[in-house]
This record gives sequence, C-alpha cells and structure tokens, in this order.
Amino acid sequence: MTVALMWEARAREGRGEDLLAWARERELAPAPLRRETFRGPQDRVLVITWWDADHDAELPELPEPDGELVMRAVHRWRFEAVADR
Repeated sequence: MTVALMWEARAREGRGEDLLAWARERELAPAPLRRETFRGPQDRVLVITWWDADHDAELPELPEPDGELVMRAVHRWRFEAVADR
C-alpha cells in the first residue's frame, strides 16, 4: 500500500523563505519513496512524502518548526492511495 503524509505550515509574516529553507533541510530516516515540497499564498509550505507502508504504520515525519518561524501549529494529514477506475 502507498501512504502519503502531508505536512503544512504557515510562516510568520515575511518568514516564508525561511520556513521553506527549514523544511527542505530536514532529512527523514529512512527516506520516503518520494518527497515534494511546495510553497503557497500567505507564506505556506507544504511537504508531501510517499511511503510503501500500511495506513497506520509508524513513519518519520517532519517536526514542528520553532515557534518564531510559524504562525500556528503544523497541520498533518495521512492518506492512502486508491486505484483509479
């Protein structure tokens, strides 16, 4: 089964590039099958990682950034792949 973990944070005003750099520097061990990093409006950063694992498997995730870098707690979601019809 393929599981996707989504990690989304909103940077404090003017700190979007700092949050993006912080997220890109974080390594996960073991490494995921795939990892993509996105930026969005209002200095948001989104990281999606893909894993060959069960939906409830214990997997490494990006931590919470320093409170001086973000406006609120990180949002996290976990999804499993489904076959297309």
